[in-house]
Amino acid sequence: MLPAFAALTLATAAAGCGGSSSGADTVSPGADAAPAKTGYPLTFDNCGQKVTFAKPPQRVLILNGTSVAEVESFILLGLQKHILANAQSYGVSDEPSMIQAIKSLPTGGLTMNKNFEVPAEQVLAAKPDLVISHWSGGFDAKKGMATREQLAAAGITTLVNPVNCAYGKPTATQAERTRYKNASIESSHDFLRLLGRVFDAQHKAAEVTGELRRRIEAVRARTAGKAPKKILIAYPGMAMMNANGLPAVWTGGVADQVLKAAGGVNSFAGLAPEAVSSINKEQLATAQVDVLVVGAFQPSEDPAAEARKLFAQYPQWQASKTRSFATVADGVFLGPLNAVAVEKLAKAVHGVG
Repeated sequence: MLPAFAALTLATAAAGCGGSSSGADTVSPGADAAPAKTGYPLTFDNCGQKVTFAKPPQRVLILNGTSVAEVESFILLGLQKHILANAQSYGVSDEPSMIQAIKSLPTGGLTMNKNFEVPAEQVLAAKPDLVISHWSGGFDAKKGMATREQLAAAGITTLVNPVNCAYGKPTATQAERTRYKNASIESSHDFLRLLGRVFDAQHKAAEVTGELRRRIEAVRARTAGKAPKKILIAYPGMAMMNANGLPAVWTGGVADQVLKAAGGVNSFAGLAPEAVSSINKEQLATAQVDVLVVGAFQPSEDPAAEARKLFAQYPQWQASKTRSFATVADGVFLGPLNAVAVEKLAKAVHGVG
């Protein structure tokens, strides 16, 4: 466990959210500023939907979205008591304390449908006052989920992680598509700040994002001037995402920023995240790979064994010749653990952390 993160986790786990103040307010994500108390009602646009909070939500349901970004953000801000039911969990994490922290949250008896999401009837039956989705597709009726309009009619507010407005939204605006395409580490911090405003916990959000940024910049300073290594991020447990049955290879967005901060560059730099579905054996065979990063998606996986398999399949990689590999879990995705992944990878790639 990384001491700096552990201390931050312990501090936030015991923290509640602040009180509310009167008066209307609006919100938009952005860089850290001097935090102020939230004025309620709080109203803002979220992916084209006007949402209003009369007070901090008390019964939050977090949809799956094959993500842990949202639930981990709640934990890091000390907002666990507001969670009615959580459907997000990998069972693995770059920060070990997160595993138990997520396990300890109520699940509300939620079960997933064939699309790995909470069906509409379960969401409505739980009677939350806020439903949070990692992506706009979490409210797609065609996949068996409740729509934002359906939930609003039942008096339930909805919130999509803003950077993912265009994800699963056929009618996304150009601005939403651009924001999704340009997802970054700062996008992870934006969501923390947004939760800070919604729950009147903006002082905690500013403290957390400031510390995460400081840690990333500290690693950047230590890797500055070092020749960047070519790094391949592969998730064998996510092979179902690849049309060729290969490990899911991550590139673009947050993943590339994490690698850059750690002193590396993606072996598939320049490809959009959607390339995960189409990368083939020929592309892997010709890729330049100095360091292999094996991603863990489930507790049953053995990253070291998966690394050995990939080394045997692609002996031409420099990483295969030197047996250079590292492991990650959730830290290279959108979410509050990017700093942890940056530190882990910098140590593996350049011997600094």
